Amino acid sequence: MKRPRPWRASTNTLGNAELTARRDGSLIKAMSTPAPDTLLIDISNSFTKLVASTRDALAGKPVRIPTPKLTAGAIRQAISRAVFTRGVILSSVVPAAEAAVEEFVAGLRGAQGDSPKQGPRLLKVGHKTKLGVAIDYPKPASIGADRLANAAGAVAFYGAPAIVVDFGTAVTFDVLAAPNGVATYIGGVIAPGLESMTDYLYQRTALLPRIDLREPVAAIGKSTKEAMLAGAVYGYRGLVRQILEEIRRELKTGRRLSVVATGGYAELIAERLPEVQQVHPNLTLEGLRIIGNLNLK
Repeated sequence: MKRPRPWRASTNTLGNAELTARRDGSLIKAMSTPAPDTLLIDISNSFTKLVASTRDALAGKPVRIPTPKLTAGAIRQAISRAVFTRGVILSSVVPAAEAAVEEFVAGLRGAQGDSPKQGPRLLKVGHKTKLGVAIDYPKPASIGADRLANAAGAVAFYGAPAIVVDFGTAVTFDVLAAPNGVATYIGGVIAPGLESMTDYLYQRTALLPRIDLREPVAAIGKSTKEAMLAGAVYGYRGLVRQILEEIRRELKTGRRLSVVATGGYAELIAERLPEVQQVHPNLTLEGLRIIGNLNLK
């Protein structure tokens, strides 16, 4: 049976369009009023994604900057002449990179003539932020901000119970239960990311090459690259399937459970994985938008 097409948002939300920051101001896309007034920033280990938003939608295509190259100047270049009167919403798993965002926001206030205590606000997402999701976790401060954003986005779009599978540098599984009808983050799973696994083989072996990840032509490879590709993609689907099966067994929710995939390799892996019902490429950024609505005026 042919799988349904992945979830797609409105035309203001891009599916699978992470772009290198460039001078043409591609972060901001011409759109009808209201104008975007909020900047959403997601700092991950490999890349930082930025996009402008209104209260109701992402306003154009996310821009992607390599996190090691993130500076206040790189952010200014990416956003062109945009003005964010409402604020900047930040999720980050790289504390050292946050200084660039802080410097950018300070400059934004200065450019608008605001005092240091006025003007656009910088909201760093954490477990004490209003998320629209309760947390039942022994050490909530240890939960990554991106995972909290995913939880907020998943609950807003799909409700609970749900599982968010985020295919990034690591693949994370975030589990949302609904005790007494209250959407609650209860934990998750962390495993090596797909690209991390294949890069490890390339780096740690003398004869295995680096490969471009795509759908294998067959399970039985007729070359070293084909064999590696089959092992990576089919093997990774097996990893995801088994983890989802164990989570489902522990949750005991039956068919009411929504499984949502996001991140760089979500569409590749979910394409032939019926356990995943939805692919939402920009779920983390949408979660930041939703968190902004809960915390900013």
